[in-house]
Amino acid sequence: MKKLLIILMVCLLFIIGLTACNNISDDKNTDVSNQPKDTTETVQSEDQEKEGELLKVLVVYYSASGNTERIANNIVEASGADTFVIRPVDEYTDADLVWRDESSRVNKEHENENRHVELISTEVEEFDSYEVIFIGYPIWWGDAAWVVDDFVKNNDFTGKEVIPFATSSSSPLGESGTKLAAMARTGEWLEGKRFSSGADESEVKEWIDSYDFFQ
Repeated sequence: MKKLLIILMVCLLFIIGLTACNNISDDKNTDVSNQPKDTTETVQSEDQEKEGELLKVLVVYYSASGNTERIANNIVEASGADTFVIRPVDEYTDADLVWRDESSRVNKEHENENRHVELISTEVEEFDSYEVIFIGYPIWWGDAAWVVDDFVKNNDFTGKEVIPFATSSSSPLGESGTKLAAMARTGEWLEGKRFSSGADESEVKEWIDSYDFFQ
């Protein structure tokens, strides 16, 4: 009887020891490479990506003596805009621009109600993609220089915010922007600004920064 009990106890201890060895062996051979990893990634939606995109801005201008061009370049620097220059097929000479001379080209054109200035081009590549359009010109006889007329008439400003800017020695912006808006018949035309021939870059930047969409 005692021998039987001893045999049973030996067998029991053997089984317990074998189980413990197997558990230790399993712990050592565990392949951690197969354990699940945290692979969560932050994926932005298309809408979120668009929120970070900059506005597409275009500065369009005609400059007779260089003043409007300088302001246009200042706007480009402040807004990161692209540029389109309005160019007449028949460029104006210095003599053409002498408004005090009744026989000068600008005087003759001003007196002609049917005046028309042919442009090299009014087409801007990917024009539809621009959201904000600046249009610059010198003030002639209290209005926008008529050189810009065909550009305004030949383009569709639907869905765009259009901002006129002008240069002059003393004449105000007046109704030049309003008249261009009526000529265009499309787009949301905002109040523009007239700059003197001596305006500096800081004045232009302050004006650009006043628009919410550049904040």
